[in-house]
Amino acid sequence: MKEWAAVKVLVLGAGGREHALAWRLSRDPEHPEIITAPGNPGMADLGRTIQVDLMDSEAVLALARREKVDLTIVGSEAPLERGLADAFRAEGLPIVGPSRAGAALECSKAHAKAFMGRHGIPTARFAVCDNVDAALEAVSGAQFGFPVVIKADGLAAGKGVTIASTRDEAEAAVRTAMVDGQFGDAGKTLVIEECLSGPEVSMFYLCDGREAVFLGSAQDHKRIFDNDRGPNTGGMGALAPSPLATPDLIRETTLTIVGPVMEGHRAMGDEYSGFLYVSLMLTPQGPRVIEFNVRFGDPEAQVVLPLIEGDLYHLLLGAATGTLVDRGRWESADVAVGVVLASRGYPATSESGQPISGIGRASAVPGVTVFHAGTKIAGDQLVTAGGRVLTVVARAATYEKAIEAAYHAAQAIQFEGMQFRRDIGQKALAGRT
Repeated sequence: MKEWAAVKVLVLGAGGREHALAWRLSRDPEHPEIITAPGNPGMADLGRTIQVDLMDSEAVLALARREKVDLTIVGSEAPLERGLADAFRAEGLPIVGPSRAGAALECSKAHAKAFMGRHGIPTARFAVCDNVDAALEAVSGAQFGFPVVIKADGLAAGKGVTIASTRDEAEAAVRTAMVDGQFGDAGKTLVIEECLSGPEVSMFYLCDGREAVFLGSAQDHKRIFDNDRGPNTGGMGALAPSPLATPDLIRETTLTIVGPVMEGHRAMGDEYSGFLYVSLMLTPQGPRVIEFNVRFGDPEAQVVLPLIEGDLYHLLLGAATGTLVDRGRWESADVAVGVVLASRGYPATSESGQPISGIGRASAVPGVTVFHAGTKIAGDQLVTAGGRVLTVVARAATYEKAIEAAYHAAQAIQFEGMQFRRDIGQKALAGRT
């Protein structure tokens, strides 16, 4: 085995999730060398950043070969949909991320629903519609009632889901996607499904095709405004772990959902390897899968990763090489709360170029780490460069202490137009995630 001092890890991506991955790996026992591509200003403090087009598999492969990296970790789903992990495995290079076939669990909701149906994985009743007339019939109310959920089949930057309370709203959502083309090719096919009710919980696993290790749970806050009001976003904050993730729920999810995912892929001649993010709704009839993601969540990664103890590098290497070993609980006994600081206009629009100050003061708060997402350097100034700019994360012994520290730190940061929710973590205090 290669000596720790020589271990080199490549983290692919430029957001808060990738910053959290790189940051956590940098704190492993022997501190592996971290390279991020393309990275961001926060990741630059952890090691080298190298510009590369993540959608160009050959360019990414060339980078990994040139740098002689020992392990590559894919942050986002789009390169996986292009077959990046397949290209690495064909060259014998260890990579954390599923094949193109595995990525379809996230990248095509129609595929995911059909897969769940074939393998007995519990989910909402649904219909797949590839034309406007079929979709309008499916949202008429006769099949699913109201509210009804309309989902774009493909990737839509977290914005392709509408929960329609009336037939008029549902028909408008269908036409927006299929006639107006709001989501491009992603909206040419729609999945219409019943609206489930119950609390939601996100469960995170690492898989090597046959073994699955539970990494932790979280609760995302999708709406832009307090008390879950306003439009959906990519995520305005998160807490970890979810109080709802009981040992019984973890066991049931592993046996009835994660196990069948891996068995189903083996039946297809494909071993599912990499992260598996299971979004669950806890209905009166039992847990139901809302959706799968084939990578860590954002902002969930920012609160789950700081709680993972032990040797993360070798755990990830085991997933990449088919030698994953579950040694039991990986989570610390602490909790974490993360508050996203977003730019003015988000999620509809975003401002860039606004100077950012106060990150040093925020990071000085005990237990706090600030993860970069939409930032860049302009001249010698750190400025905003996207909708979700930073995630301020506090780790503490209790949710109360984590919430207090996260908001104390968040208020030390300033940029023009900054907006954030002020109720992240309150659901855990109320016992209702």
